[in-house]
Amino acid sequence: MITPDLIVAFLTLTFLEVVLGVDNIIFISILAGRFPVEKRKKLMQIGLLTAMGMRILLLLGVNSLTKMQATLIQFDTQYFSSNISVQTLILLAGGLFLIYKSTHEIFVKVEGNLAENNSEKKPSFSFSKALFQIVLIDIVFSFDSILTAVGMTNGLPYALWIMIAAVVISISIMIGFADPISRFVNKHPSLQILGLTFLLLIGFMLLTEAASLSGTVIFGSSISTIPKGYLYFAIAFSLGVEVLNMRIRKAKGN
Repeated sequence: MITPDLIVAFLTLTFLEVVLGVDNIIFISILAGRFPVEKRKKLMQIGLLTAMGMRILLLLGVNSLTKMQATLIQFDTQYFSSNISVQTLILLAGGLFLIYKSTHEIFVKVEGNLAENNSEKKPSFSFSKALFQIVLIDIVFSFDSILTAVGMTNGLPYALWIMIAAVVISISIMIGFADPISRFVNKHPSLQILGLTFLLLIGFMLLTEAASLSGTVIFGSSISTIPKGYLYFAIAFSLGVEVLNMRIRKAKGN
């Protein structure tokens, strides 16, 4: 039976899934920007559909997800202690990958412009390589998304079906808006750099989240997570400032 609580949970979860998927869209849009329009659309669609598949599989295997939170390796020394699980390893690897990839992409964009001015050939970047990187980051982002969904629907009837429906609808919304967002981001180089710095922040957040979940203590100091509200506020504020700058530049151009 459909109740107001179920409807509110479904709508709230769908909204949060879309918000949590923004970083996924940014990552895919920046990678897809290297390809022609036809391949760009295909890459974004495959990437987001893969994200949907990953999240549904994780939802169907929630028990396996719980097992991934169990301690796998334990360290306990005078200066360092940590209870490492499969989940923390995935978050750690995802954070390091995002930091590396964002830094590399910023370097390529800066050095790529210099190389273009010097008539040097840019290094090639294959479709399959881009797709592989998208799948890797989909796994990390899916963990974050599903853990949020499980926490929100805990104790509700039909929780699994609510979560699956929210994931399907949120990804469908993202697929609908992915192409316009990608075109807008790739049209404005400053937004690409801003998006990459967002991904750097998210990568750092994943590292602190992995350290917090594993109860890591270094030199007697524990590491706590960065509140996501602060992070998303900083992203929204920076984006708002950049939009104002774009309007000013456009006005001066006219």
